[in-house]
Amino acid sequence: MRAQHEGQPFTHACRVYYEDTDAGGVVYYVNYLKFMERARTEWLRVLGCAQSQLAAENLLFVVHSAEARYLAPARLDDELLVSAEVVELNRASLRFRQQVRRTSDATLLCEGHIMVACVRADSFKPRAIPEALRAAFAGAGLSPAGE
Repeated sequence: MRAQHEGQPFTHACRVYYEDTDAGGVVYYVNYLKFMERARTEWLRVLGCAQSQLAAENLLFVVHSAEARYLAPARLDDELLVSAEVVELNRASLRFRQQVRRTSDATLLCEGHIMVACVRADSFKPRAIPEALRAAFAGAGLSPAGE
């Protein structure tokens, strides 16, 4: 099954700390991926699925691939709004579209597409996304789309 997200994306606020910046005083490029990870994790939590709970049920989500496009720098103390929306839902994977914006002026700083695979925690072999979690994503605005 494939699905497209047609509702509003989930958003998570965070702030840039000194540890997030490089010698030039701007957010180090890889830290945008960390901000995106936090948004996806918080969205799962809002859906009632903490990562620790999923791991206890022998389920992990692992990043399969990531693509990021950097448009403008974030700096120390900037407040950021990080969005996450599922744009594709497959049997054992999810593709997210994510954006990082500066809250003060809504400037788009970074955007990315992240493919996350669902695997068994004990073997790292692919497994189907549980129906309850699929239903939670469906309740968050997913609707069926063509194969």
